[in-house]
Amino acid sequence: MPDAALWQRPVSYGTVGGTKAADLMSYPPPGYRPFQGRTRIGHGDARWEYAWTTLMTWGVQRNSGFIVDVTPSPPHVTEQTYVPVSFDGDGEPIVPSMMLDTDEQVFGPNGEAFIVPGDTAMLGISFGPFRVNAPARVVYVIDEPKRRGFAYGTMHGHPESGEEAFIVDQTDDGSVWLEIRAFSRPASRRWWLVYPALRLTQAYYTRRYFRALSAAID
Repeated sequence: MPDAALWQRPVSYGTVGGTKAADLMSYPPPGYRPFQGRTRIGHGDARWEYAWTTLMTWGVQRNSGFIVDVTPSPPHVTEQTYVPVSFDGDGEPIVPSMMLDTDEQVFGPNGEAFIVPGDTAMLGISFGPFRVNAPARVVYVIDEPKRRGFAYGTMHGHPESGEEAFIVDQTDDGSVWLEIRAFSRPASRRWWLVYPALRLTQAYYTRRYFRALSAAID
């Protein structure tokens, strides 16, 4: 669907939601390389509020050097999006706490709308005078009292095929953590030819992701 609006285009891989799998590192989708990393980004409620509100307004990507052009999907699309139910340690459903329990759009402190399933973004990386575009679709959102995040899947035109999840949580001792889970492979023969450079670029931006929520806060 090359001439369709960005929000109408499908994702470019089949295992949608695969980053939620507990055994992702052992059993990734066939042909894909998995990744999982987790780092402490601070402590306390102020850090938690900053981390999740920044994350849920594309702040990790922007703070890592990406240009992010968001294309919200029409309401009739996002309303039909499947939102997975999370469960606590006793097997009880966790009630959404942030944005999914309201029919109205919710905005962050910077005035930008929080990410919802079905949102689409064109992520841009500049290499000197050149820009590589990487379209992505938000495929699920995590909305728990102390654990929030989202995953996006690649769309046709992205250098890679796969999915990446960004999740922040606050543990009982007040520590705030960022976790990234992903599986990916080059999207086409052209990108396979530059796979070493693609891997280096991916590793570079992953390191920036883990530093993106560690800025000083008031």
